[in-house]
Amino acid sequence: MMRMMLYEAAQSGLMRSAKWSWLKAWAMKIARHRGMKKAIVALARRLAVIMHRQGGRRSVRTGQDQIG
Repeated sequence: MMRMMLYEAAQSGLMRSAKWSWLKAWAMKIARHRGMKKAIVALARRLAVIMHRQGGRRSVRTGQDQIG
């Protein structure tokens, strides 16, 4: 289920979004060399890594979860 959501988010970010970002530029570079389908999968994986790194962080000083 999560994999499907990430794929859809990556696909809509590449295909439908007119606004450019560093993620879209990175994925379009992959699309030029490897193809659009592989670029979408690579972008979905990159989004998963970003979400994983942001989730569940603890503050070193306070020991409490950081929000935002």
